[in-house]
Amino acid sequence: MITIRIFALLCGSLLMAALTPDQRRLNLESFEQVWTTIRDKHWEAKPGGLDWQAVHDEFRPRMERANSMADSNAVLSEMLERLHQTHFHVFPTEVYSGIATDGPRDGDASIGVDVRVIDGEALVTSVEPESPAAKAGVHLGWTIAKVDGNSVAGSLVHVAKSAGELTITRIVLARIHGPAGSAVRMEFLDGGNKPVSLTLQRVTDRGAIAKFGFLPPMHVWLESKKLGEDVGYIRFNVFLDPARLMSEFGDAIQSDLKTGGIIIDLRGNPGGLGVMAMGMAGWFFDKPNQRLGTMYMRDATLKFVVNPRLPEYRGKVAILVDGASASTSEIFAGGMKDLGRARIFGSRTAAAALPSSIERLPNGEGFQYAQANYISEGGKPLEGIGVTPDEAVSLTRESLLAGHDPVVDAAVQWIRSQRKAQ
Repeated sequence: MITIRIFALLCGSLLMAALTPDQRRLNLESFEQVWTTIRDKHWEAKPGGLDWQAVHDEFRPRMERANSMADSNAVLSEMLERLHQTHFHVFPTEVYSGIATDGPRDGDASIGVDVRVIDGEALVTSVEPESPAAKAGVHLGWTIAKVDGNSVAGSLVHVAKSAGELTITRIVLARIHGPAGSAVRMEFLDGGNKPVSLTLQRVTDRGAIAKFGFLPPMHVWLESKKLGEDVGYIRFNVFLDPARLMSEFGDAIQSDLKTGGIIIDLRGNPGGLGVMAMGMAGWFFDKPNQRLGTMYMRDATLKFVVNPRLPEYRGKVAILVDGASASTSEIFAGGMKDLGRARIFGSRTAAAALPSSIERLPNGEGFQYAQANYISEGGKPLEGIGVTPDEAVSLTRESLLAGHDPVVDAAVQWIRSQRKAQ
């Protein structure tokens, strides 16, 4: 088995190897693609207020002199840093393969678990009832040590410096997912840190398949329930399939009209269609012309205006977020917070609110770039900052192993305390 230290050294050796003439050519083509994309697609005519042609003329000779992949990566990264804007990254080939969405995938069937990386460990944070993982006895709080014999910790070390919680979570889940009916060999560490080896068959994920644009088909689901008789709970995995999801969300709200509070759990939700945030927010307002914020593109401005949906919900609203809540999740949570309609629980969001694309460069690496800027109704950008919870509460391995969700518990306690105070 390759230790984490050796794994990291091997990756570093590959990056430092001398370039072949063909690699030099591809690196120069990659440089031109990155520079041209920003020139043509950035929301500002002068990206970052810079003379972008002058930036090209400064960095192109340095790319020509780059003698290794590490050198070429450093040139591109320094050029992108001149923008002083997030959502502009170049990912090494190994990282790009774990987050790319622009090509065919091996499959998105799962074993029925969700994962978060907490204190450097990939932990099971939810287990779907009747899933292969549930039937095999997988518990909350177990550490995922290996997938098909490959160390998960090794993967985390490799991406830790270039990826946030959202990307790391996607990479870990990508290792677990695969074609429906295929088997995956999992090695967990149980609550006592004893290895548990299981071979599990992947099954089709829950929800209905939705397709949007160039994104691969995704399973979209929503779940709702009551936490006692006085608190409603709604969770869904992505802002897609608007015709069905908006209807299900509205039905869930209507069924909770008499509750004292509703929890909307957006943890792990990477976002999707921004306009859906406006429609969902409409269930919580009775006055028109409220805005969640404004998105600025090069040739257009989109105001996220909330249209009331009657009868509106008048109880307390708690929204749960974490570092894997991104894009439309941040727009919805941040907007509801700015308008004083929701209290936010959890940890700071991904700070990745902007619409962005990830594409493959000629040299095989990945390039992520944003195409718009978003300012919340409170006058703050979410990109690079994220939504800060009103109450910071985090999952821990100890709480998961005990079967408790401290974030949900904190939201329920707040809702019930507000009712008593009235």
